[in-house]
Amino acid sequence: MKLWDHTWMQVEKYLEHDDRVVVPLGSTEQHAYLSVGTDAILCEKGAVEAARSEGVPVLPVLPFGLTPLFSAFPGTVGLRMATYVALLTDVLDALYGQGFRRIVLLSGHGGNAPAAQFGQEWGAAHADAEVMFHGWFTDPRVWSVATGLAEAGHASWVENFADVRIDGVGIPAGAKPLVPPAALQTASPEHARELLGDGSGGGAYQLEQHYADKVWATAVALLREQLRFGWNARK
Repeated sequence: MKLWDHTWMQVEKYLEHDDRVVVPLGSTEQHAYLSVGTDAILCEKGAVEAARSEGVPVLPVLPFGLTPLFSAFPGTVGLRMATYVALLTDVLDALYGQGFRRIVLLSGHGGNAPAAQFGQEWGAAHADAEVMFHGWFTDPRVWSVATGLAEAGHASWVENFADVRIDGVGIPAGAKPLVPPAALQTASPEHARELLGDGSGGGAYQLEQHYADKVWATAVALLREQLRFGWNARK
């Protein structure tokens, strides 16, 4: 249920019987041989798929997030923390003012994790509302399924879907050793580029599609479950 596919009158009608909404949080950053919009594209698509059966509206994805690590890769566009918090504040304040009370911040990018604390703080200041932060592919329950199938790093097979492949860009058939996360945590943007090379964090660049499809199905089912049952009892 894309918000943009409805008129304001239909949204008002929805709010007469439900107060849930999903805010997809994306990122525009390097993804090796995949689109720089991978996190935004997949996050919004997954949100719409999961929310459709629940009839919950999904906002257009916020395309920019927190991604200082990849800033040395052209095409990466990140926000400062202060800008990001101000943006989320304005979005949630607007939704709250219209009557939305159960808000999912769905992050398609690991670097957006600070939005979880923001959601807690915003929710604490709005006693009659609830903000749920949920990682799209980054939720541990989803990531454990992925790593149980094969090694997976940033921009590897786990994110390799038709929606983010670029026409005319060949994707390597082999695999790349995993880049240690600890090495990236303290790296400058320039050093991160040296460590990552083509941008992939390691693992196979592509596998038979049913591997990625299984991870996708897990993520959709988990988000749908969260939309149904993930709220506090008082809601």
